[in-house]
Amino acid sequence: MPKISTDPGRHALNGPTMGTRWSALFHADAGLDPAPVQAALQAAVADVDALMSTWKPDSDLMRLNRTPEGVRVIVPARLAEVLDLGLRIGTASGGAFDIGMGDAARAWGFGSEPANAEAMRAAMATARRPAQEALEVDPLAGLARKHAPIALDLNGIAKGHGVDRLAKTLQGFGITAFLVGIDGEMRASGLRPDGMPWTVAVEMPDPERRAPHSILKLADAAVATSGDYRHYVTLRGRRLSHTMDPTTGGPLRSSPASVTVVARTCAEADAWATALMVLGPQAGGELASRLGLHALFLIREAGVIRTHAVGALFDSPMVSAAGREGLVRA
Repeated sequence: MPKISTDPGRHALNGPTMGTRWSALFHADAGLDPAPVQAALQAAVADVDALMSTWKPDSDLMRLNRTPEGVRVIVPARLAEVLDLGLRIGTASGGAFDIGMGDAARAWGFGSEPANAEAMRAAMATARRPAQEALEVDPLAGLARKHAPIALDLNGIAKGHGVDRLAKTLQGFGITAFLVGIDGEMRASGLRPDGMPWTVAVEMPDPERRAPHSILKLADAAVATSGDYRHYVTLRGRRLSHTMDPTTGGPLRSSPASVTVVARTCAEADAWATALMVLGPQAGGELASRLGLHALFLIREAGVIRTHAVGALFDSPMVSAAGREGLVRA
């Protein structure tokens, strides 16, 4: 059930969505009634789930999945926007981020159905065209058309988009300073009442416990982390990430423990964290550097966690005087 907990002027709202919970933290005049804000935030994430869920057969995404190839169909504007962003990041990442891996995710049990060995073999044997070649999207007209077989899955970007929707909803109430999130995907706007940035932990990639590796201080930025330590399968004693490798049609067999990305929007951070997980610290780090991305790779080596940081944000031990994003070690 949705919950509301408040102190004078401080509002901490949260509720269920996408198998986890959303949260919103902000300060406002003591006279603010949080109930309408709570209802609007819950409606915003429910709308994202109704558009993009792979768990709901009647979602707009699943209806698009059932559409025959070559048929141009109308899709809701927000779904078209996210599909278009996914395709653009797919192109920019050289196919490392691919929204057409739904069959593989489902086959390995990362969906509404249990893992299926026959489906795994089929997913790995499938000759794939990258999503940016198999799907055409016109976000301005709200139209989409498939040019090849494709099972769309937006789990690598939908939560981030949901966070952006939470942010836009609060802005609609005139609330400009806040921290919102879904699970580990977060977006900050403005500063706290004390003039300091919002603090967000980068989690240690440990499946047994939750502990911070680093602390980010954010203002007007979003952060997302993709990792192998929360959602995974174990095969022959080896843990395999829920992130699918577009080149094999199966889970990544070699990847960083986690990748954290800071970007302008949470949808962008979410998608790029997935892409850089697929590429790994060397190729992913080089691409992130060329594109000016801020990324932190955590890598397991000989029982310890090694870090590989890309971008001025993660190279700086302090928050800048302008109150923008920065990193300090926990």
